[in-house]
Amino acid sequence: MQKLVITAALVGAEVTKEDTPHLPVTPDEIVQAAVEACQAGASIIHLHVRDAEGRPTQDKEIYREVIEGIERHTDAIIQVSTGGAVGMSSKERLQPLSLRPEMATLTTGTVNFGNEVFMNSPEQLQLFAEEFERYGVRPEFEIFDVGMVANALRLVERGFFTGHLHFDFVMGVPGAIPATPENLLHLMRQLPEGATWSVAGVGRAQLPMATLGILWGGHVRVGLEDNIYYRKGELATNTQLVERVVRLATELGRPVATPQEARQILHLTRNNFY
Repeated sequence: MQKLVITAALVGAEVTKEDTPHLPVTPDEIVQAAVEACQAGASIIHLHVRDAEGRPTQDKEIYREVIEGIERHTDAIIQVSTGGAVGMSSKERLQPLSLRPEMATLTTGTVNFGNEVFMNSPEQLQLFAEEFERYGVRPEFEIFDVGMVANALRLVERGFFTGHLHFDFVMGVPGAIPATPENLLHLMRQLPEGATWSVAGVGRAQLPMATLGILWGGHVRVGLEDNIYYRKGELATNTQLVERVVRLATELGRPVATPQEARQILHLTRNNFY
């Protein structure tokens, strides 16, 4: 199997300091959390940012500050979110693409998200695909349900995103696909030959889904965006969650990829669809 690519999802848009004091929210805190996650074994930093009041924002200048800070201290792959937060406009969500990061997430469908709805209409998907290509940013297709794989492949059939395809299965969100081994297998079977995938289990699903990702040849996303606990009743840090995946992978005989090795696995060429 390929070496394991670990993504650290440090912040997200839903978790607050009231939920866990370990959540990084200021630019300096996010940069420090990213550095520590990379030292622990992460090669991709999945990035959301917050404003001065700790609220989710897609302000590209805050993204710029955080990205520059991370790049001063690590060679991690920066993967910005274009999901932002539920209720944001497309214009808001697309702001950080203009910074030309190596990667960004692209959710290819609408999904119930707890008590809310995360909208991604066909018109929005067209706009997002055009903007990804305009700035030369490689997408990670963020998949919350099975139909989103087909939506992503339809974009490819229409001429977007030539080259290597990478998917992230986000499993266990209330209203989206449940985090079960059977569902993960089903998602894997929808992918075209040669595509890579990672899995992000939400809440208590994070550890079992990460273990299956290691065993089944995929890659793994962990972090406080998806799960704030190390075990029941014990709050985690981002670093602890990355370190646990590294230990599991080591015990299971799956070496962990460095950022440069991750670039080779994902066929990344900075700002260029080779």
